[in-house]
Amino acid sequence: MSVITELKDLAKKMNENPVHIENEKDRVFQVNLDDGSTLQIVLKDGRIEIAEGTPFESEVKLSLSDKNFSKLLKDELNTTMAFMTGGLKVDGKIGLALKLQEIVKKYQ
Repeated sequence: MSVITELKDLAKKMNENPVHIENEKDRVFQVNLDDGSTLQIVLKDGRIEIAEGTPFESEVKLSLSDKNFSKLLKDELNTTMAFMTGGLKVDGKIGLALKLQEIVKKYQ
């Protein structure tokens, strides 16, 4: 299964039960994958949307491999270790990267 499919499945799960995201601020998280593709996770009005490319201005950009992004979506990635070893690069507000992990964890 591709990471795009995994992300869309997670977004569907979140939107079907938005209890953990309905009070979150509107935000855009950008994910730059090693294969050159870019995805954006748009949290707006208590819903999640997935955009391919960069149609929105993001507050934080995460750069990582498909494998590590898949692990992040399954809450299997030790983000601190990945960050310290270069497996995850963050450009922007690091706190928002942690917020994304916190949200994902609630849907596992």
